[in-house]
Amino acid sequence: MSAEMSLIYWSTLTAAISCLATGLGAIPVHFVKKHSNVLRAFSSAFAAGMMISASVFSLAQEGISLKTKFPAAPYEVILGLMLGALFFWETEKLVDRLHLEQHNLAKGVSKKGVLLFIALFIHSIPEGIAIGVGFATGNFHFGLIMAVAIGVHNIPEGIAISLPLKKDGASTMRCAWASILTSVPQPLLAAPSALLAWLFEPLLPIGLGFAGGAMIYLVVAEMLPEAFEEGGKVLTSWGVMIGLCAMLLLTNLINLIPTPP
Repeated sequence: MSAEMSLIYWSTLTAAISCLATGLGAIPVHFVKKHSNVLRAFSSAFAAGMMISASVFSLAQEGISLKTKFPAAPYEVILGLMLGALFFWETEKLVDRLHLEQHNLAKGVSKKGVLLFIALFIHSIPEGIAIGVGFATGNFHFGLIMAVAIGVHNIPEGIAISLPLKKDGASTMRCAWASILTSVPQPLLAAPSALLAWLFEPLLPIGLGFAGGAMIYLVVAEMLPEAFEEGGKVLTSWGVMIGLCAMLLLTNLINLIPTPP
């Protein structure tokens, strides 16, 4: 197998496995009772906390850390955050105007569920690029660790999207498929990013910021108001804190995976 074909094979294979790992997040959600207002409110707040943590401590922080290679990276992340929020503001208006939640593919899913799917789909784009760029370094071990870290990280993201969908009455299988579909950009973009690392790598800082901005806007505009309404400020606040700390703990445990020199 040529070096180029090997690059395509391993970046696509590992990104596909990472994508499928997102569906595992639906398993613990299977045990959530959709008829409990308190549990639903806590679930929304918990998912919101996980998304805030992922946006700030994973996406934005990872983008800023690229400043050693791209000095303007911190400013690109900030710009990306604002562009992501602006994009999602327009997306929310488009969903309202077109009533996308009434589409056959989204039947039984609320507007918030549709927006959540879009946000996490966008979130997966820079992750797919990161896997490809990791293999493009020429260090197979580094690319593999990058794919494993993102794959493990995808499991709590699967929980984050499955919780609100379960609340809307979606089956566990549907939650799993929706979770997997949000990560489809990873295997689609991994190989092109590996082959064209010189083109894709400089886009990572603004792309990571963009994904984070979109998710933070969704949390503030859709998820927290609903959680406050159903569960009150104390339950919502603790749900957000526990979700944020859980995702931060998972992220730091992932970072303990030894990286190559």
